[in-house]
Amino acid sequence: MKTLHKTIFNALLFAFLAGGYAAWAADTKPAPAAPSAAECPSVLRYTVDRLQDEKPQNLCQYAGQVVVVVNTASFCGFTPQYKSLEALYDKYKGKGLVVLGFPSNDFSQEPANNQKIADFCENTYGVKFPMFSKTTVRGSDASPLFKQLTQITDTSPKWNFYKYLISRDGKQVKSFNSNTDPMEKAFLAEVEKLLVARVN
Repeated sequence: MKTLHKTIFNALLFAFLAGGYAAWAADTKPAPAAPSAAECPSVLRYTVDRLQDEKPQNLCQYAGQVVVVVNTASFCGFTPQYKSLEALYDKYKGKGLVVLGFPSNDFSQEPANNQKIADFCENTYGVKFPMFSKTTVRGSDASPLFKQLTQITDTSPKWNFYKYLISRDGKQVKSFNSNTDPMEKAFLAEVEKLLVARVN
């Protein structure tokens, strides 16, 4: 009889433990795998610091999206383009577009530190698209990302709010000067063309 009770107890204990594990496993979702080097375009294979907290961010997290890279500044005649960039991001983020902003003092119009820049962007223009720490975007000291963008397009930023439009697979990169507003028809047409393009 003791053996029978012990067998029943063990069976119940096993069932309890198995059920608990199944419930735990159901609630535990594996973290999404980072894109492999083959899936991430070379132009995004960089780690940069986030503006708000300076935590390192791998740009490969944006692989497969249409990407707009733009150098920004807080005290420039083009600074109101923050509003257009946010409108662009809001309009197309659900279709696979992301805007990546890189504040720069290369033209002496971004003297503030990262925290002050972050506060300005959020409080003045309600910026929600990803922003990164202050960056050198031209010349021999340019960040590796901007060096590659310059090499691909044969064009370095000539002023603040220069834009680079990158296809989902990273094989097409076009540059647009500061006068190009992100919400003007010609620019939107280029964006929409890349959003619907097939990626081989």
